[in-house]
Amino acid sequence: MKNTGRRTKITVSADGSGIVSQAGGLLLARTLQVTGMDRGLSAGLGRWRPGRAVHDPGKIVADLVMALALGGDCLADVAMLRAQPQLFGPVASDPVVSRLISRLADDLPAALKAIRAARAAARQRVWALADGTAPGAGGGLVPLDVDATIVASCSEKEQAAPTWKKTFGFHPLTVFADHGAEGSGEPLAIMLRPGNAGSNTAAGHVQAVRLALAQLPKGLRRRVLIRADSGGGTHEFLAWLTRPGRRLHYTVGFPMTDDVQAAILKVPTAAWTPAYDSDRLVRPGAWVAELTGMLSLAGWPKGMRVIVRKERPHPGAQLRFTDLGGHRFTCFATGTKGGQLADLELRHRLRARCEDRIRAAKDTGLRNLPLHGYAANQIWTELVAMACELLAWMQLLALDGQARRWEPKRLRLRIFTVAGRLVRGGRRRRLRLAAHWPWATQITAAVSRLQALEPG
Repeated sequence: MKNTGRRTKITVSADGSGIVSQAGGLLLARTLQVTGMDRGLSAGLGRWRPGRAVHDPGKIVADLVMALALGGDCLADVAMLRAQPQLFGPVASDPVVSRLISRLADDLPAALKAIRAARAAARQRVWALADGTAPGAGGGLVPLDVDATIVASCSEKEQAAPTWKKTFGFHPLTVFADHGAEGSGEPLAIMLRPGNAGSNTAAGHVQAVRLALAQLPKGLRRRVLIRADSGGGTHEFLAWLTRPGRRLHYTVGFPMTDDVQAAILKVPTAAWTPAYDSDRLVRPGAWVAELTGMLSLAGWPKGMRVIVRKERPHPGAQLRFTDLGGHRFTCFATGTKGGQLADLELRHRLRARCEDRIRAAKDTGLRNLPLHGYAANQIWTELVAMACELLAWMQLLALDGQARRWEPKRLRLRIFTVAGRLVRGGRRRRLRLAAHWPWATQITAAVSRLQALEPG
C-alpha cells in the first residue's frame, strides 16, 4: 500500500529579505512610546552617557527590557532586536550594553532613583489612559501583594547564600499591584536580598512597601490595601502600617500560636459561617469565624481583628500537627471594621494571585540572575520589573477579554512570535502578518488601539 502521508522535503536557505520574526514585538515598542517610558529613561539616564557615545543609555535599557519581555534571560539576548533594526531601531553591541550596566552598578543609588522615577511617571500615564480598568478605579482600594521568593544560583555570585529551603542563591522580596480578576498585575518593587534574608523580616517588608508606594500615583497612596502572608504578620510591620497619618489598609497572615489554637477549640459550632470561592459562591468544606474577642491582642495595633478559616484538606494533602479534627486552619489579621467574614477572608486569600505574578516574573528574567556582582544583579531585577510592567501595560491598553490575563509564555507563543514582512509603498512602511496566524486579527486590533494613543 502506497504511503501518501509522507511530508514534502523542505530546503532551507538564509537569504530572505524584508522578513521579520518577533513581529508582535511591535506592540511592546509602541507601548514604550505611549507610556513615555522610553523618553523617561533617556532623560533620567543621560548622565551615564560617555562623551561622543553613539547609543543613548535610555534606549539601551529600553532594548534590554524589550528583550526580557520577549523571552530573553541574559544581556546577550538583546541580539534578537539588533538583528531587526527595521522594526526595533539601532541596538547597541554586547560590549556597549555590558559597559553601561557596569557604570550603572558603580553608581547604584542614583541609577535606581532615575530608573524608578521613569517607571513611576510611565505608570501614572498608563493608569490614566486605562481609566475604568486601572487598579483603584471607581474609588476602590489598590491591592498591593507582598511576597518573597527564592532565586537559585549555580555559582558563588556576590551575596548568594544558603536559603531557608536548603538551596543556594537569593531571596528577593516583591510587591505587585493586582489588576483584579479581569487582568494580570504589575511589579511595583522587586527588592533583591541575599539568600539568608528572613521571610518575616519587618525591616525588609517596610522597605519593599515604601518602594511600592513611591511607584503609585500620589492620589492613590492613601487608598491602598497591603496583603501579605504570615511573613508580614509581625508586630513591627503592622505597627508601621498603622502609624497615625499613614492610612493604609491591611490584611496579613497571623501566626498559629498556642493561644490561637486554644481559641479555635472554643469557637461554638454556630459561629462558623461558610467560606466563599473566588466567584463569591459558597465553597463546600470551608468555614470562617472570628477570634478577636477570644485572644489577648495587647501589643498589636488598635482595632485589629483576627479571623480564622477552617477547611477540609484537598485529597492527598498531608495533615500537620496543628491541624485539629482533620481540618486545616489558617488565620489572618485585618484592620477593616465592617464586612462579612467570608468577604474579608476571600479578599485576603486572593493575595495568592501574587504567586502567579512571581511565576510570570521568573519567566521574564528573574529565574536566573546572570551577573556576578550584587549591584549589577540589582540593576537586572529592575530590568525584570520593567519588562513585567511593559507586558502588563500592553495588555491593559491594547488587549481585551481573556488575552488580558495571558501570562508571558502564552503572549510569546500567540502574539510576539508571529512572522511578518515589511513592505514599503506610498512613503509608508507596512508590516504584513502571516494571514493564516490564528491570532493575527487580535494583533492588528491591538496595534490599532495603541496607534490611536498619543506618545507620552
